[in-house]
Amino acid sequence: MSEVSMRLVEDASDDTYVLDILDITLTPALPWLGHQVRWEMDGHLKETVDLTRVTCDVTMKFGPMKFLDRSYRLPELLAGMGASLSGDPRPPAGPWRQAWNLQLPETVPVAQHRIRLRARTGTGKNFLALDIPLDFSRRFRPTATSGSSRRP
Repeated sequence: MSEVSMRLVEDASDDTYVLDILDITLTPALPWLGHQVRWEMDGHLKETVDLTRVTCDVTMKFGPMKFLDRSYRLPELLAGMGASLSGDPRPPAGPWRQAWNLQLPETVPVAQHRIRLRARTGTGKNFLALDIPLDFSRRFRPTATSGSSRRP
């Protein structure tokens, strides 16, 4: 069976943001806890950005409850998910593409989540705004790939 990719991430930015997002794709289409997801993003930078100084405010909720509400530097956020910045850490204005293989933690509650990511440049300008609905309910967990039929 081939990998399926689809648009799962909602761009909540407007024309005032430094990054004009053209496309974001997550593969597999339905990520699951404890496994990897490939994040591919194509966009256009309106100015040079020092990615090492980008601050990301991340809020993660399931139902009415906040599970996470924290600020990270972009390199720290990526490192926490097993990835790192690649290419020029200070890309100039123009086309910009990034791809990361992110390791999803197993410690996240099994539920439908809403992740709100807002990022600012080191100079305080709006960089990007993303809303990411993820369904980590049991029905989307993969079947065992080994011969074992034991359940956790």
